[in-house]
Amino acid sequence: MGYVSAVPPPRNDIDAPASGAADTADGGAGRGGRRSVAVALLLGALGATVVLLASGRVWARGTAAVGGGSLPLTADGRAVTGLPAALAIVGLAALVAVFAVRGRSRLLVSGLLALSGLGAALSAVLAADDRQALDAQAARTTADTAAQVGALTHTAWPYITAAGAALILVAGLLALRFGRSWPAMGGRYERDGSPRARKAAAVDPDRPEDLWKALDRGEDPTR
Repeated sequence: MGYVSAVPPPRNDIDAPASGAADTADGGAGRGGRRSVAVALLLGALGATVVLLASGRVWARGTAAVGGGSLPLTADGRAVTGLPAALAIVGLAALVAVFAVRGRSRLLVSGLLALSGLGAALSAVLAADDRQALDAQAARTTADTAAQVGALTHTAWPYITAAGAALILVAGLLALRFGRSWPAMGGRYERDGSPRARKAAAVDPDRPEDLWKALDRGEDPTR
């Protein structure tokens, strides 16, 4: 007669917490990747929109002396510098291209996205106190190449443009940090780049409708 113990055998739960922690970490990383995609898309699109809109606003105001009087002059952001708007368009293109490439190409495109935001921000800040655009406008208005604008004032729109460019920069940094886990386009192609083979539908030779459908598809129903 064998000996039966009332004490249950010890449980080997050492691996269970580690496995659960790994699953939790993987799930957290997946959720973090999805959140980073949404945040990067939102920030990039919003930042480019702000830059393009703010670049069209009045950045500087002044007056030009004409015939004993003064003529009010204004210059928008594109007249002062067209660089922020151009780089915002580059950033939008890079934001879309991030999802069309993989590997090192995605890293390069993410870097381009970040650099476009940085360049747009710096160019907007450096041009915030520019007077050359209004001086040129005053020279054209007065037909005097030496004319300069008077009562020069600047608005806050250059700094709003820089803030929008900073959002593009943040989107690029997110792409650099989390871009490897983001999805890519091109679902109908295999990994080797070739189109997926389409399986021919089965044709029943005893059913005339199947024969006609095969002929419509360009298939030979007699094979």
